[in-house]
This record gives sequence, structure tokens and C-alpha cells, in this order.
Amino acid sequence: MTIRMTINGRDCTTDANPMTPLLDVLRESCRLTGTKYGCGEGECGACTVIMNDELVMSCLVPVMQAEVATIETVEGLARMADDGAEILHPVQQAFLECGGAQCGICTPGMVMAGVHHLRHPELAPDGLAEALEGNLCRCTGYSAIFRAMERAAEAGRPA
Repeated sequence: MTIRMTINGRDCTTDANPMTPLLDVLRESCRLTGTKYGCGEGECGACTVIMNDELVMSCLVPVMQAEVATIETVEGLARMADDGAEILHPVQQAFLECGGAQCGICTPGMVMAGVHHLRHPELAPDGLAEALEGNLCRCTGYSAIFRAMERAAEAGRPA
């Protein structure tokens, strides 16, 4: 099946079995390896992306459901400055400054969940813990991750 999507603002067309997980298509066909494979069962959140402005675990989404979807991955968050330098998204910058990443497997999913939460705080009225509850980190306590998200929130609601 030919699948057409917009990924990180770019049109993408690929041929795939309709039941192939979106995660596999992102990593293998689109070469966007920032989204990580964690458990393959939707339990850890490492594969979290934003699809049509909703958080999804891409290991659970058959690629046929992504037909004509708009998808954001961690690779699409940074922007280029006029001088060509890369400017990290405020959530990415805060993770860097606060040591919010350890082994890196959970980091892209945490970042995407954090970005979504800062865009839509009303979806997690009980706060950051609720917004990140679908994302697991096996390396560390969550204190650096929470500090990073708090720092990003203090910098303003990123788009």
C-alpha cells in the first residue's frame, strides 16, 4: 500500500504493508531514528510521536492509520537560525541543561510528551506527572526530567 504522510513538515510517500507499525516505517523507510523502539507493546512511551496533534505510541499505530496524517517526531522540533545554526526546541534545550537524558531510549518520547503537554496543558489538569504517565524511564529517577519540563514551562509555552 502506498502511504502519504506529512512528517516534520515534509511530504513523505512510502510503500508499506498497511499493518506495519508506524514506528518501523519512521525508522526504516523514512530514516528518522530519533523515535525509539522500547517495548513494542505501548507500555513504555519510547516511540511517542505527535500525530494530528495527538500523542500516539507509534509501535501501536498501523501505518495505514497514518495515511494523510501530520506527524511530528523529535527530529522535527529543532529549527534553523538565519545563520544556519540549529536551535533546539525549548523542551530539548531544557533536557540538555538539566541532564534529563540518561541512556536516551526514553528521551524522545518524554520530549514529545512534554511538548504536547506544554501545548495542551488542559489535557493533563493534574500536571506534569499526569502528562508523562505513559512514558517510562528505566535509568534514573524522574527528577531531572521533571526539572527539565519545569524549566521549559518557565520559558513559556513552546509551539
